[in-house]
Amino acid sequence: MAQRTPTRGFVGELSAEFLGTMILILFGCGVVAQVVAAGIGDHDSIAWAWGFGVTLGVYVAARISGAHINPAVTVALACFKGFPWKKVLPYVVAQTAGAFVAALLVRWNYTEVLAQADPGHTFKTQIVFSTLPGNGVLPVSEFGALRDQIIGTGILVLVIFAVTDLLNAPPGANMAPLIIGFLVVAIGMAWGADAGYAINPARDFGPRLASYITGYGTAWRDQYGNFYWWVPIVGPLIGGVIGAAVYKLFISTFLPVLGQEPGELPSPEGETTG
Repeated sequence: MAQRTPTRGFVGELSAEFLGTMILILFGCGVVAQVVAAGIGDHDSIAWAWGFGVTLGVYVAARISGAHINPAVTVALACFKGFPWKKVLPYVVAQTAGAFVAALLVRWNYTEVLAQADPGHTFKTQIVFSTLPGNGVLPVSEFGALRDQIIGTGILVLVIFAVTDLLNAPPGANMAPLIIGFLVVAIGMAWGADAGYAINPARDFGPRLASYITGYGTAWRDQYGNFYWWVPIVGPLIGGVIGAAVYKLFISTFLPVLGQEPGELPSPEGETTG
């Protein structure tokens, strides 16, 4: 049996982040292609498939890398949970690469469907791969979409921190990935109108790049002609840190230490008292 050296271990972590994010995007971009280009399904189909994609991606990668599969989560963990900063950039690159490869597979597999639905490769099917303000239809500004991404990702990371905090009341029986998937479904159903709930820089940038090199010349802009690609990157990174900070300030600070019952305060001698 091969020995797991530190270098081999880190390569394994990056491999897990790559594949976990790839699974997420295969289901996510795949369902949008099916709904938008093929006309099969609806908004609820999209919300549920994205959520299940998150769940399955987390199950794939969790044991090896922790299954961040989102740069906003990685940065928040580095800020508040002691994740090594030297690993942040490699994790982000692996996540983005996984999203990029997955989007290429979706683009290839749906070649005929996309060509039939949108021969000019316009914003009509660009939304299969990357987000647009107001989903390309509603009148939402760049800064309105930025606000939306900050709030949506804040919710995402706050609840992820709660669900995975062993000092809180985490779900047992390895159910955390499923709960996180339900969280993404809920965000999609409640916070999807303004900016398509990217809430993940890798999820948006990787497929955006894939679409650009395969014929979508306006991939970096929104339907108003503005450079929009930065919004689903900057917004989630800010929102993730804010969500983690809110959890730490309002919940984590007040949680009992291990072995201490909720509601008990530590005595001066280190023992607990009711």
